[in-house]
Amino acid sequence: MENFILYEEIGRGSKTVVYKGRRKGTINFVAILCTDKCKRPEITNWVRLTHEIKHKNIVTFHEWYETSNHLWLVVELCTGGSLEMVIAQDENLPEDVVREFGIDLITGLHYLHQLGILFCDISPGKILLEGPGTLKFSNFCLAKVEGENLEEFFALVAAEEGGGDSGENVPKKNMKSRVKGSPIYTAPEIVKGTDFSITSDLWSLGCLLYEMFAGKPPFFSESLSELVEKILYEDPLPPIPKDSSCPKASSDFINLLDGLLQKDPQKRLTWAGLLQHSFWKDAFTRQDQDSSTEDSNVSKNMAYSRSQDAKELLQSPQGAQAKGDKSGQRLSHSFRLENPSELQPKSTVGGQLNESMFLLSSRPTPRTSTAVTLSPGEDMTQNSPQKTSPLTKITGAHLSQQDLESRMRDLIYTDSDLVVTPIIDNPKIMKQPPIKFDPKILHLPAHSVEKLVFLKDQDWNDFLQQVCSQIDSTEKSTGASRAKLNLLCYLCVVAGHREVATRLLHSPLFQLLIQNLRTAPNWDIRAKVARVIGLLASHTTGLQENTPVIEAITLLTELIRENFRNSKLKQCLLPTLGELIYLVATQEEKKKNPRECWAVPLAAYTVLMRCLREGEERVVNHMAAKIIENVCTTFSAQAQGFITGEIGPVLWYLFKHSTIDSLRITAISALCRLTRHSPTAFQNVIEKVGLTSVINSLASAICKIQQYLLTLFTAMLSCGIHLQRLIQEKDFVSTIIRLLDSPSTTIRAKAFLVLLYILIHNHEMLLLSCQARLVMYIERDSRKTTPGKEQQSGSAYLSKCLDLLIRHIVQELPRILGDILNALANVSGRKHPSTVQAKQLKMCLPLMPIVLHLVTSQVFRPHVVTEEFLFSYGTILSHIKSVDSGETNIDGAIGLMASEEFIKITLSAFEAVIQYPILLKDYCSTVVDYILPPLVSLVQSQNVEWRLFSLRLLSETTSLLVNQEVDDGKKEANVDSDSSLLGLIRESLLPQYEHILMEPDPVPAYALKLLVAMTEHSPTFTRLVEESKLIPRIFEVILDHQQNILGNTMQSVIALLNNLVTCKDSNMKLLYEQGTEVRLRREHSGCRRSAPAQQAPDRSRQPAYPAGKSSYTCLFISQLFAEGAFEFHDVLSFHAILIPYKTRTKSNFRLFILAILNSYFNTQVAYCLLRWEFK
Repeated sequence: MENFILYEEIGRGSKTVVYKGRRKGTINFVAILCTDKCKRPEITNWVRLTHEIKHKNIVTFHEWYETSNHLWLVVELCTGGSLEMVIAQDENLPEDVVREFGIDLITGLHYLHQLGILFCDISPGKILLEGPGTLKFSNFCLAKVEGENLEEFFALVAAEEGGGDSGENVPKKNMKSRVKGSPIYTAPEIVKGTDFSITSDLWSLGCLLYEMFAGKPPFFSESLSELVEKILYEDPLPPIPKDSSCPKASSDFINLLDGLLQKDPQKRLTWAGLLQHSFWKDAFTRQDQDSSTEDSNVSKNMAYSRSQDAKELLQSPQGAQAKGDKSGQRLSHSFRLENPSELQPKSTVGGQLNESMFLLSSRPTPRTSTAVTLSPGEDMTQNSPQKTSPLTKITGAHLSQQDLESRMRDLIYTDSDLVVTPIIDNPKIMKQPPIKFDPKILHLPAHSVEKLVFLKDQDWNDFLQQVCSQIDSTEKSTGASRAKLNLLCYLCVVAGHREVATRLLHSPLFQLLIQNLRTAPNWDIRAKVARVIGLLASHTTGLQENTPVIEAITLLTELIRENFRNSKLKQCLLPTLGELIYLVATQEEKKKNPRECWAVPLAAYTVLMRCLREGEERVVNHMAAKIIENVCTTFSAQAQGFITGEIGPVLWYLFKHSTIDSLRITAISALCRLTRHSPTAFQNVIEKVGLTSVINSLASAICKIQQYLLTLFTAMLSCGIHLQRLIQEKDFVSTIIRLLDSPSTTIRAKAFLVLLYILIHNHEMLLLSCQARLVMYIERDSRKTTPGKEQQSGSAYLSKCLDLLIRHIVQELPRILGDILNALANVSGRKHPSTVQAKQLKMCLPLMPIVLHLVTSQVFRPHVVTEEFLFSYGTILSHIKSVDSGETNIDGAIGLMASEEFIKITLSAFEAVIQYPILLKDYCSTVVDYILPPLVSLVQSQNVEWRLFSLRLLSETTSLLVNQEVDDGKKEANVDSDSSLLGLIRESLLPQYEHILMEPDPVPAYALKLLVAMTEHSPTFTRLVEESKLIPRIFEVILDHQQNILGNTMQSVIALLNNLVTCKDSNMKLLYEQGTEVRLRREHSGCRRSAPAQQAPDRSRQPAYPAGKSSYTCLFISQLFAEGAFEFHDVLSFHAILIPYKTRTKSNFRLFILAILNSYFNTQVAYCLLRWEFK
């Protein structure tokens, strides 16, 4: 199975999420679109048009997959974001940049037109930027072959899909709205109803060029009708940059826009005129010459490759390249697909549709940017490359418990939790046959929706009177019934437009429809009347108080109750009843005060509750659950009518026992929205089915269900229901943490929010969470999102949840350390802690790993390492010193292994802190006063591991402290800190050094590293080393390690000796005498080491040196070589040390060299080499 790693969400639409991804086992990054299956027609269209196209200005298609719940499209990753984002950020672009971008756009669009493909929906959001700045066309969902009917293709794909069980199909009557693009960039002839063409694409191109320069499109209005008026009848204003300091548009550019934005397509610029326009400065002349030869060749490749089976082509992403035709002949036949089953996405091995083939990476990666929108109306945003996370800049302001919980309550429900979809004609509930009417027997003008919108008042009244006259007709003949049904079908078609629906609902027609629903002679007419009423209620933009909606609700309730055993009738009437109740609920919510005229009868709620019960058909169950879901989205009296003791368990039963995913999602969504009004609804569920069953459902559900279940748990925790049980349930916490692997941003955000509620009431669960990699998940998701317009709602929500969780954990750490300190303070000096004290130790000390997890995290470390933290840490070390010395005994209370683990983790935490010296810069005195003293004491520990660990920490910390750069304002405090450090080492550490240097490796290495740091920093400390008579011990270390000259110990020795002999205050005579002492002592004891394997040097011939500092320096270092401690090439190291003395005491320096050489060679060779040295 081919798996993909999903790194991060980089784009989102209403039904689509875009991830940055990588195929497992490769290093090629791609963009991966995860979309609902209801988008199959659009995605299939994208694939069939682009699966063979390879062009620098078109996003490359790689492959596509189908899993159990989604379609996955793998395309080229564009890291520069969208053109829409660039325009929004820069407000307007200079003309030179517009020219450069325009060349890319024209190159790509011309190539598509050569292939016979019309893009149809050119907009800035569908143009992506590659890293170097190349523009690429993306999202071919609404593109088509010239002359093709895209609605028919979409319907064909949807019909093919109907054989499955996804329930995602959309009826044909909705296809017309699906193929419409953004009206802002639509050409006038398209608005009038003609088909797309090359000239309409060029109009859209002109709008795009205009917007790049001016920062806004040439025609814009919030009102669709006003926008249409402008496109049809107004001329665009000359483009003026938003930034007044930018140069005005050139005459060439204005002329170009004028040619592209001609209302009459016959007068609009053609490709020939566009490519030769002076604005491009002959950019296309050479391209045309080069492409002519290429196109003649590639057209042959196209003809051959198109003859292959479409499915086989898709299975091989490396299919032949799509090319143009030299003669300009269209290749549209090559793109036509009469049988969509030929074009199928891949599935996993064995045909198993497994979502797990797309796995979310746990590694935090830098934010990369791309954007791929999938359909009109989907506002998909994208991110630009970012470096740091806003979560790493959390303010230090303390957040009170009340403020924290208030912010958390605001995050429980998101917009995605409260999405409302239609009840009537919902393809996920029931597939309705397409609505058709015959204009020939309509007996009134069959105006289109566009025509109805612009009818003048008198014309509208005439039209309405004709409709009412036919609806009110009492003729019962077969022809009259057929004509009335035909008229009702026509009303169903036009009722889908908001403005038309609103006018019809508030007209006398609505009352006539209610009368026909009550008195119509047959149920065919009644059912069609009910459908018209439902569509009007679904699409209207408002409701007047005198509109008889309650009369309609009462009538529908009576009809359903009287015919309750007629399932088909209920399926016709329930959607209309639901739409009317939802309409009343939304209008009452807007008014903010209940209206008596909109009081829904109790019988309606009773009927709907009966429709939920076991034994009903699933379609009826689904409709009733959908009505509850929509109505409970509002805060209204109508929503309160559904709150009963049995509603929660009934919806849960539907969720658990249905095999249809769409019904299960609707049931759990309805329960989620009910809980928003009354958390007891979910409480009743848990009490009836058990918490374990609910947790198991959360662990095994699909993404949307997991989102709703997390919302339910969060709502219940916020109210304190089952609080104590949930915060103690480890399986619950583990399940929540596993959800942090979800590819859904919203699910991860909600999981963080649930964990926050748990940690607020039980900080012990923080340890379990850290052990389950919570900190790693936080680091992965704490990446910056683009602010402002381009910020993804999912990422913004995730950031808010993460921010609160991080704040709480940062504020919780001092409490944890305080509990540990109290537990240790209570047993300080006690050999036998009491039972209560032992229990306290067992509860608090195991929480110490939390500290280690936080200080090793790049997110938490800057916020937890404070002066208070270092003080608390130093106090804990003091208690550990007491435990180590035997003054305090905690082994009996928590066990020997637990005690050792506590000490080890405590020391490891500080080791992690000192890896980042910047953290200690402002707290040097705190470290010296509170942390180093207990570390010095632990150096004397009887436990070898603690002694070594403490010495290493002491050595590294000291090196950091003495090498810190100090600001001018803190020099005085730094002097005090240095004095304290020097006193601590002099009084407590140096007396132990003779013993420490004689211990086995690596103890001497760490001890010498500390001496090196101190002697580099302080001349005073150099004198302390001289007075401490450590030179003999250093000679012993040299002799013990001379076989490993490159080891850490010997390197530290060389550095230390370098510091000693170069210090102007050092007493070289004293050092020489100490070196002589150790040499004589070793010779006396017969332990003198033999020289290297050359002729033994004649010691009697060594000259007597004059008594000066430079002489003693030479003598001291020569002692080291005379002892055979170093190889000859190490002379160079000490040569650098003695450069200051070379010019002043040349003779002594020569004697020094001679002494060294004489240690290895005979006298003749030594003098020859010496003469060469001074040649």
